[in-house]
Amino acid sequence: MSTAALVDSPRQQGTELLAIYEISKILSSSLDLKRTLRGVLNLLASYMRMQRGTVSLLDAGDELRAIGAADLSEEAVLRAHYRIGEGITGRILQTGSPCVVPDIAQEPLFLNRTGARDLAAGQVIAFIGVPIKVGRDTVGVLTVDRDVTDEAANFERDVRFLTMVANLIGQTARLHSNVAAERAELLQEKSRLQKELHAKYRLDNVIGASKGMQEVFAEVHQVAAGRATVLLRGESGTGKEVIARAIHFLSPRKEGPFVRVNCAALSENLLESELFGHEKGAFTGAHADRKGRFELADGGTLFLDEIGEVSPGFQTKLLRVLQEREFERVGGSRPIKVDVRLICATNRNLEEAVGKGTFREDLYFRINVVTVFMPPLRERREDIPPLVEHFLSRYNEESHRAITLSPEALQIMLECNWPGNVRELENCVERCATMTRGDTIRATDMPCQHGKCFSLVLQGYTTTQRESVVLPVARARLPSPVTAPGAAAAPATASGDAPPDDEHERLVWAMQQCGWVQAKAARLLGITPRQIGYALRKYNVQVRRF
Repeated sequence: MSTAALVDSPRQQGTELLAIYEISKILSSSLDLKRTLRGVLNLLASYMRMQRGTVSLLDAGDELRAIGAADLSEEAVLRAHYRIGEGITGRILQTGSPCVVPDIAQEPLFLNRTGARDLAAGQVIAFIGVPIKVGRDTVGVLTVDRDVTDEAANFERDVRFLTMVANLIGQTARLHSNVAAERAELLQEKSRLQKELHAKYRLDNVIGASKGMQEVFAEVHQVAAGRATVLLRGESGTGKEVIARAIHFLSPRKEGPFVRVNCAALSENLLESELFGHEKGAFTGAHADRKGRFELADGGTLFLDEIGEVSPGFQTKLLRVLQEREFERVGGSRPIKVDVRLICATNRNLEEAVGKGTFREDLYFRINVVTVFMPPLRERREDIPPLVEHFLSRYNEESHRAITLSPEALQIMLECNWPGNVRELENCVERCATMTRGDTIRATDMPCQHGKCFSLVLQGYTTTQRESVVLPVARARLPSPVTAPGAAAAPATASGDAPPDDEHERLVWAMQQCGWVQAKAARLLGITPRQIGYALRKYNVQVRRF
């Protein structure tokens, strides 16, 4: 068919205009480039009867590869790749000019690499290709097939139309390239920041990739630089002493001493002598002056573990030291000033102890300046595998063995409640490694599989879960309902009943008054929803559902 210019009919012009409009909508509908290009090529086939349309773009190796195609199989698309100057498509890329082949069967440069055309069928097929440009650079090629017997075929008009489509594709390709580059840059920056944060908020000799431990690490780095007294709270075995050491060695006092005292291991008299020291002759056996732990920790950090076990009598003496930063040795009268940062730790519910009068309220506020809560192991189970690996590796190094852990045994450990936390996990790994007869700890080697789990045995001798193991302040005693200012009685309720004095009964009463809505009951009691949630679990109150 002649390629001479023909006057376009209004119908043809309307079809092309509508096609351009629909193509622009498709290209702006999604950031999935391959998907949008397939939509464009399918539209060319349905609106303009242009078959086997293909969009090829330059890859990083300066080779044309098909990105989108219509009426072609995946295998054919994979074969559609060309070097610069190779075949008709490669020459269009090289020259940056459109090309029309009226009959592909008569063109030796047409490679038919996809194998989608049957050149022996006798059908005359034309091939039209236009460059895809971004500015002055040619970045790809748009090609289509035309049946020359089609009345709508007009090569000059087709080239003009496809050039407009290629321009739209070029702008879209540039947009996608910019978006991809920005996304790659953001991912790279995110990876860099994650590595930087991991390096910043990590502690040597402390294993914890869980969210809870990462929060602890961040708090440790935050408080280490200051002088404020730190209170570490958490269940027994969660690693409070390790965190205390980390705070010391991250602080400006790292060159000074780190002195630890277990307050629960000493009587009141011995604890006073241990902390404050004594003068010669102060008591029987005091043959020489002796410095106390406060003096030994001068310029460094003093860690008072199990601070909740200190007797009420000694709490008064300790409070004076914390307030005045000076003390006298036992049997002495000379005040001694020290520069000591104090870190305390407890697994007790200090709020309950203050309420019962067994712990001084003023001492509670004095040591509770900055509080760091240590999450129990059951709330950070993702840390169990690396902890097990660490303990097992240390055991192998010390025992000159090469014991491994089977996936079944690890799964049992992941499902355990671990009331003794990290300390119990360490003992369990060491016990299993010691008692296994092979080189692999299997599920059958776990003591719990034979009814010998120490945690289960211990639970048999306890009627309730230990209330001394308390983390947040939210686990304090339930207060009585808050009375409005100026009111003489408790808040009005639906039934008009007065709230009971017993904590369990008061909790049930508040839930009943509020239709078992926890948030409303929390407001009635003057506490937070988190506190009432803990109280419901503590007293094993079954929440009614309506």
